[in-house]
Amino acid sequence: MGSGRLVAVFGAYGHTGRFVVAELAARGFVPVPSGRNAQALRELADEFGLEARVASADDATSLDRALAGTAAVINCAGPFATTTGPVIEAALRAKIPYLDVAAELEANLDTFAHYRERAREAGAVIIPAMAFFGGLGDLLATAAMDNWTQADEAHIAYALSSWHPTAGTRLSGAVSRERRGDVRLRYRGGQWERRTDAAPALQWTFPQPMGVREVIGEFTMADVVTVPQHLSIPDVTTYMTVEAVRDVTAPHTPAPVAADRNGRSDQAFLVDVVVRSGGVERRATASGQDIYAVTAPLVVEALDRALTGRTRTTGVASAGEIFDAPDFLRTLAPHLALDLHPQGA
Repeated sequence: MGSGRLVAVFGAYGHTGRFVVAELAARGFVPVPSGRNAQALRELADEFGLEARVASADDATSLDRALAGTAAVINCAGPFATTTGPVIEAALRAKIPYLDVAAELEANLDTFAHYRERAREAGAVIIPAMAFFGGLGDLLATAAMDNWTQADEAHIAYALSSWHPTAGTRLSGAVSRERRGDVRLRYRGGQWERRTDAAPALQWTFPQPMGVREVIGEFTMADVVTVPQHLSIPDVTTYMTVEAVRDVTAPHTPAPVAADRNGRSDQAFLVDVVVRSGGVERRATASGQDIYAVTAPLVVEALDRALTGRTRTTGVASAGEIFDAPDFLRTLAPHLALDLHPQGA
């Protein structure tokens, strides 16, 4: 448990940030809400009985004040293209672990590229994309690999009953599109490809009772960044059910609405991960409710493990690289239904 340790949450008043604050408090940590919106911070701090610290990504001094005396920082503030670098720098100055929930491909790639060597030399812990996109798929792929040291392909398929995007999701998506222009990214042959053709429409056979569903192939998400960082898999592909793609790309899809006392929406999800080597296939799946809400136990469990030394490396690391993936996933049993029995093991 948190034992009263202070944890800074940058962007605490956002949709996902509020889930993270609640999860930290439930696990015995003392969240320190931070961000640039003073009024939103005051309202959140009053609700939870916390001390808020106003800070902005473009003001290093304010970030240093926000992180002073904390044991770690969780960055929930998108667009991450503008917040990741400054908050990582502040964490390095404070000599504390940094975690974020970024789903922006470019921001995640930048974190690995710009901070890998520096963080390793400093013995620092930086864990990007420790969220539904990036962290969960990476943990599942690592668990599915089991004792394999390499594989030919990894496929991560998402089935979402709906996808009502938050304001942060829309803003982060817009920033990513602005950076990429009229191209999409895919990972083939151990390298990134910039494509101008349309992503393929395919079918994916999910575990029963869901079965065969229409998906958009090469719907590249953060898992395609995190998995190849530590697993020897030259082809990594993610897929999304077409209904969810329609929701998240439609301009007038409403934001998520709470459907239970914990603030979760009624969105259901299933993540189906398949790794293949030669003619052998291994699989791991997870299902649950609300992709934004489940990010909170993912990132807070990672935080707890980082602070208690239950890690396998330092530097910039993916979830499956720095943690014992099967053990980590089983800890999430209250939040996820799991099948971690790889076929063909």
